Amino acid sequence: MRKIILTSVAAAAALALAACSSIGSSGSGSTGSASASAASCTNSAIQHDLYKKGDLTVATDQPAYPPWFENNDPSNGNGYESAVAYAIARQLGFTKAQVHWAYEPFDASYAPGPKKFDFDINEISYTPQRARAVTFSSSYYDVQQALVALKNSPIASQHTPAELKNYVYGDQIGTTSLAFITSQIQPSAQPKVFNTLNDVKEALQTHQIAALVTDTPTAQYISSSEIPNSVMVAQFPSTGEHYGLLFSLGNPLVSCVNRAIATLKSDGTLAALQKQYLQIYLTVPTIKP
Repeated sequence: MRKIILTSVAAAAALALAACSSIGSSGSGSTGSASASAASCTNSAIQHDLYKKGDLTVATDQPAYPPWFENNDPSNGNGYESAVAYAIARQLGFTKAQVHWAYEPFDASYAPGPKKFDFDINEISYTPQRARAVTFSSSYYDVQQALVALKNSPIASQHTPAELKNYVYGDQIGTTSLAFITSQIQPSAQPKVFNTLNDVKEALQTHQIAALVTDTPTAQYISSSEIPNSVMVAQFPSTGEHYGLLFSLGNPLVSCVNRAIATLKSDGTLAALQKQYLQIYLTVPTIKP
């Protein structure tokens, strides 16, 4: 995944990023409160809310993809989500050595029940249905979905709203990308459903599907680095979707994490991390589903 560092020539793009990013978004629905006091969010004050006292346990799925993580190693601090997790940890008074990573499959993360982590950071979109079983933080990234196809396939050049309905799509079970296909594109044929994103990519390569849909950063990485002769055709307009950290239902720690996210927005940290890891996605063309 390319890291784009802004220069003075790109100042206008930086302003556009600030407008398009999650800096102005607070999330909605069943997210945790952001009204925690500074005193209640000190490292000593939150110890009784932790999965393991003295440590911050952060979960994600495997493999961990760029630009969210790098080298399939969440603990290295590289990639947007890894960097955000460590920035939140610092706000809560943890050192890097006190942050421990756990494996949690995507589709299991929002299932009801206790969690073996403090929060999960894994491109998990807030939805009202998920929020009945788990609690979400406020937004740390606002999402647009994008279309990936093979370069020589008809959909790469024929993708008007009417034409999009004629193709067979595939996506990972339980994802908002799969929901986007059915609710926004509304294809004539039911999309094929797979257990993992790797399975979806294989289906595209073997011509089982015409295209897959995923968030724009992941789509760019897949098309540029993972599937030969593929292309990110375009991205779709925002539907208000956003990523939040996922907690066990009613976990009181979320209010302090929301306070940390608010600080990272106001002091420019999230904007800087988005410039570093996600800047390239401002230039992606947009099409209507």
